[in-house]
Parts: sequence; C-alpha cells; structure tokens
Amino acid sequence: MATTPDHNTIKPYGASDSKKAEVGQMFDAIAPTYDLLNRGTSLGVDTLWRAKMIRQLEPAVHRRILDVATGTADVAIQTVKRADVDHVTGLDLSAGMLHYGRQKVSAAGLDDRITLVQGDSENLPYPAASFDAVTVSFGVRNFENLERGLAEMHRVLRPGGKLVVLEFSRITFAPIRWGFNFYFGKIMPLIGRLQSKDPRAYAYLFESVQAFPSGKAFTAKLEKVGFKKTECKALTFGIASIYTGVK
Repeated sequence: MATTPDHNTIKPYGASDSKKAEVGQMFDAIAPTYDLLNRGTSLGVDTLWRAKMIRQLEPAVHRRILDVATGTADVAIQTVKRADVDHVTGLDLSAGMLHYGRQKVSAAGLDDRITLVQGDSENLPYPAASFDAVTVSFGVRNFENLERGLAEMHRVLRPGGKLVVLEFSRITFAPIRWGFNFYFGKIMPLIGRLQSKDPRAYAYLFESVQAFPSGKAFTAKLEKVGFKKTECKALTFGIASIYTGVK
C-alpha cells in the first residue's frame, strides 16, 4: 500500500531551500495571478466557502481578528464587510502577495480597519492573548511545521478565542475524487503554463492537498496543541472543509 508523504516535506521546487523559503518564493512569483488561481482551482466556489468560513465568527465577541496567510487579503476584506468586526490584521510571508492585498484594501476604503503585515505564521510577532479569533484560508498546508504554526495561533488567541480554518481536503467519494484530481492535477497545471510565470506552483498546490492531514487527522493536531471543541464541516462533496477550535 502506498504511503502518504509527510506534508511538511512537500515543497514547491524540491530544492535545498527550506519549505518556508520556497513557499515565499512561489507566492511572490504567482501573486499577480493568485486570485485567478483561487477561482480556477475551486471553479469559483471558493467565494462561497469563504463566506461560510466568515459566518463562523460571532461579531459580538470576535472583534479583533488575525488572518494568517492572508495572501491578497480576500478574507480580511470580506470579514470586515460581512462580520463588521473592529479590526483585522492580515499576516503573510510573501511581500508580493501583500503588495496586491494592500491595493485591494485601499480600493475598498478599509485602510483604517485592516492592517497587512509581512511575517512568519510559525513565529507570530504578537503577545499572547492578542486576538479574539484567528482565521486561515488555504494556508495551513503551506506551513513548514504545521504543529508549530497551530500552536502559535493558539498562543495569540485570548482564552475562549476561536480558530477558523478553511482548507482543501482529500475527497473520499470516488467519482468526485477522480474528477477533481484530474482537473486539479492535470488541467490546472496546463492552465498554469499559459498564465503564470511559475507553472510549477500549480503542481505543488495539488501535491500539497494530497499530502495534507485532512478531516479527523487535522482536528487531532488541533487538539494536540490545546484547542477544544474541534469540529470539521465538509464543503461541496468534501472538496474543502472548515475546521474550528476554541482556546
């Protein structure tokens, strides 16, 4: 029986650099087409998934939000608009992604409510208990050390604070899995060669999904670093999942 590779060892280029360095390099390269990539890999459904993710927040108690791996600030912007929170801090490793994110934040007139910061998700530059909630959208599978990143998010949450993670999953229903894997693993890399300066990124994104510990394997990791009341909600035939946990 084939074994699933450790997601920590799946890197964009497989060179001698650390996964963290390669991920940063990859996202800098694909930043101009990243939003299009998201729409393509999910056939546009990711916008609905993000809306469901944000509905996991309770505006009355989740006022200060940290959005980890914020990318081009999609979740940060939608969180302010949909949940009417006080402030969102978006953190990302890639300066290129943040460049486009800041343009989108300014265009939305939200510079006073969203702050974008370049930083390492596994070494968050914030004191303990700084935020009411932490969100991550399609970012945790790119962590070099998943448990360390999860532990850091647990640390910066206040007691009772909530973590909400949106991530692609390994699909269990065979017909859907075959179709999705063919599209994601074969068609998207072809599209990537046409529209991206870094087509290897498209292949990496598929490989990282296949290696990611989804479902109960991921909630077990949340519990290991201290999260309680963990849940996994499958979306769209299990193509993606929303995970939640409470500090």
